[in-house]
Amino acid sequence: MDSLKKLESQSVYILREAYRNFKSLCMLWSIGKDSTVLLWLARKAFFGHVPVPLVHIDTHYKIPEMIAYRDRLAREWRLNMIYGENTAALAKKATFPDGAVDRLQCCKHLKSEALRHTLSGEWPRYRMDHASGRYEPDTDQAPYTGVIVGVRADEEGSRSKERYFSPRDKYSEWNVSDQPPEFWNQFKTDFAPGTHVRIHPLLDWTELNIWEYIEREKIPMSSLYFDQGSGKRYRSLGCYPCTAPVDSTAKTPADIIEELKTGKFTNIAERAGRAQDKEDAGGLETLRQEGYM
Repeated sequence: MDSLKKLESQSVYILREAYRNFKSLCMLWSIGKDSTVLLWLARKAFFGHVPVPLVHIDTHYKIPEMIAYRDRLAREWRLNMIYGENTAALAKKATFPDGAVDRLQCCKHLKSEALRHTLSGEWPRYRMDHASGRYEPDTDQAPYTGVIVGVRADEEGSRSKERYFSPRDKYSEWNVSDQPPEFWNQFKTDFAPGTHVRIHPLLDWTELNIWEYIEREKIPMSSLYFDQGSGKRYRSLGCYPCTAPVDSTAKTPADIIEELKTGKFTNIAERAGRAQDKEDAGGLETLRQEGYM
């Protein structure tokens, strides 16, 4: 068994353990490469069917291609697709750059707060109606207490402190210093009532692993990851006011793999194009303690 097969098997095992142990479960789908690989793995783990809702937090500042890609795959794969948003912050322009707050406050409003209240069921959710292809208000407002996330330990500093099964309190807040030990594939899945648990099946994957798996499995990806003739592409996807492309002529997953193997980005952080990271000396740890992905 090669290294990718081992990673795949571990991730499938984590997904099945999550489904077995957490009854109110969902999976976050940011539309990026990692969470799309996670979605692909879930389809493998459950024989072509994803038995949990896919939740996307729509900031209304995503690159339009990202939303089109989300809805195209949701229809093709018959996903139980749900989105949430911070309607109040959008209405009063508590946003960046066209509002009265900086990037980090915008992230807090449109991502952290929207995620927390969407997961709790306190704010409206919108579910894709596959008959019409449109999103309708979701009548199920039960809270999700187990959340599967496509976090990788190597992507950003605070993510390296996560566990496969990582508890939060009832407000989705994360105590970094109080994480359960995980040795020899022994995972704690029994938590006190009210605990909110994040599950990270991709924790040990690297950026190179992700692209090698995309190439091997022929996973359909957003065209934003590839050079369309401008000599630039996105390495990490986010909101358009805060996300910049990198210089690259890679047009296929194989091209990206070659780029990564040559060391072109060795000294450049994967999220270097995400401007909000540069404004937080804690590397987003503060936002993540408050519930950010």
